[in-house]
Amino acid sequence: MTRAVIAALCGAVAICAAGQRAGAPAAGAENEVRRLSQEEIDGFLKKDPQVVERLWSDDFVVTNPLNRFVNKQQVLGMMKSGFLVITGYQRNIEYLRVYGDMVIMAGTEAVTWGGRMPNAGQTENLRFTAVWMLQHGRWQEIARHANTVPPAPAS
Repeated sequence: MTRAVIAALCGAVAICAAGQRAGAPAAGAENEVRRLSQEEIDGFLKKDPQVVERLWSDDFVVTNPLNRFVNKQQVLGMMKSGFLVITGYQRNIEYLRVYGDMVIMAGTEAVTWGGRMPNAGQTENLRFTAVWMLQHGRWQEIARHANTVPPAPAS
């Protein structure tokens, strides 16, 4: 009888744990990644490379709006040198889905460039996809793609 009770309790714990992974933690992960996404924007607007350095995985890579594939250290270098400056940033998350220890986020952005960016002083519309992953107990962005959305043709 004791073995049956222990087996039933173990089964109940496993079912509860599975339910938590499927429900509440997914909502918690979504809220946390949304919060971190806003921190990323704030870090750019405040010209604070330490913020994005903390949010990005050491193996972070991005295809950026300049159509270049760069890693974390290269982006941080562009920020620290004053080349990459963002003076306005609006992110509209259109899709966010939690897949266990991974979150896929996609949407649009309106970014006003500054510094020595080729389009400094101009606002460009971007389409982005970001991948976040739970690493070492915290959510970090591991990959991103952002491309410029061309203006609609005049009719």
